[in-house]
Amino acid sequence: MIVSAHQAMYLPWLGYMDKLARADLFVVVDHVQYEAQNFQNRNRLKVNNGVSWVAVPLVHGPQEERLCDKRISNQSSPKEHWQRRTWQTILTHYRRSPHFKAYSDELEDVYTRPWDNLVELNLHVLQLLMRWFDIQRPVVRTSTLGCEGQKTDMILNFCRRVGATTYLSGSGGSRDYLDVAKLEAAGIHVLWQQFQHPTYPQRYSGLGFLPRLSSLDLILNCGQESRAILFGETAAESLKPATENSAAASGGTG
Repeated sequence: MIVSAHQAMYLPWLGYMDKLARADLFVVVDHVQYEAQNFQNRNRLKVNNGVSWVAVPLVHGPQEERLCDKRISNQSSPKEHWQRRTWQTILTHYRRSPHFKAYSDELEDVYTRPWDNLVELNLHVLQLLMRWFDIQRPVVRTSTLGCEGQKTDMILNFCRRVGATTYLSGSGGSRDYLDVAKLEAAGIHVLWQQFQHPTYPQRYSGLGFLPRLSSLDLILNCGQESRAILFGETAAESLKPATENSAAASGGTG
């Protein structure tokens, strides 16, 4: 069984959805320390002058506070509330997108129902995106698995708990810390995600194509064609055995 994992992300980008879809089971890492200025509570949309960040404000807690315990701040005035401001940004810049109407009701629900916990919001949005991309995979949270350890030890821990035989890793920062030899010695084969970002029609074409936006950008512009665009004709080539990379296989950096 192939397992992939990532921290809970707000309005996740296409690479996140790709990694999820290429596993048999996806593990949402939510028991770790919250990281400020990351993508756990913010992401990017395309607007008329480029990229705009949309963020969920959080209640300030202790530095070591876990991601799964992070609470959303709803103290601002109704006019300045984060949900209203985000929904207005989406309306202003996406309601003329070709497929906005097909998803607008469920999106509006996200920005009108009350939210208190960040991970619960992120998982709700993730389930919407999985349905819209027609990705059917079980999703579990590390906070429910009783995981211990850090980095490779944590990965090995949850792989054992869910019965994984293969771990699909992202090809970014994971190369700096993942001890492939240790996983392989424990019977967990490692694959590296090789994500190729697709291009597709976007609004504000004069700005050129902007990659690494929230997956909402593809969905609202391309609708039911989004799945085919995301995975493309080279989908089978997106996984690469870790043993093909000698530095990664020896636990070094790529």
